[in-house]
Amino acid sequence: MSDRNERIATLLVAAVLAAALVVPGAVYAQKGKIVCWKDQSGRVIGCGDKVPPEFQGSATKELDSRGVTRKTTESVEESNRRRAMEQQSAKSKVEDSRKALDQKRQDTALLETYANEKEIDAKRDRDLQVLDLQIEQLHGALKNTNQRYSDAKGRVEALEKTKKPVPPALKEEFARVTQEKQRFEQSVENRNKEKEELRIKYTDYRRRFIELRAQQASANK
Repeated sequence: MSDRNERIATLLVAAVLAAALVVPGAVYAQKGKIVCWKDQSGRVIGCGDKVPPEFQGSATKELDSRGVTRKTTESVEESNRRRAMEQQSAKSKVEDSRKALDQKRQDTALLETYANEKEIDAKRDRDLQVLDLQIEQLHGALKNTNQRYSDAKGRVEALEKTKKPVPPALKEEFARVTQEKQRFEQSVENRNKEKEELRIKYTDYRRRFIELRAQQASANK
């Protein structure tokens, strides 16, 4: 609390204590304590024997007859915010634990699968060869599809130039071969992306394998 707010609280307490002296039997005088409540900015706005109903959700502080703070409470908003932060922290800890466990499993599998970096490189090359073969096959199919696409497109355009109607069968053929062409092109693109992801994956495997071997060597010294 700021010095200004402390001064305000002190004045309010003094006023309440003075009232207790001239009002015999006042509850707060009998109990020997005073409670002060705050607004949302944390500024003390009132003191008395109990918090008014309209400020029940506010932060408070309880003082003894000498004006010494004995107890404080959070506002509802502060309490909700603190609980939200605690829940987020707990969630983060659970997620960190899960990631650590997953990493440990991956590390164990990596060390059990490969004896050295050369085996990792060999596995990478074999996987890349499989993708290269698939891409080669897709290119062959795409080449054939492109020829059919060009032929159907040429016939459609020739009819359109002469203002002749395009037969429904030709329209269907052109639409079908267009979709087939797009599908093969997308497949080629996907396989090339897989190749790049594969290279990155095995680069990470290699780096982590070297780190783990270094850790083992250091632990055995």
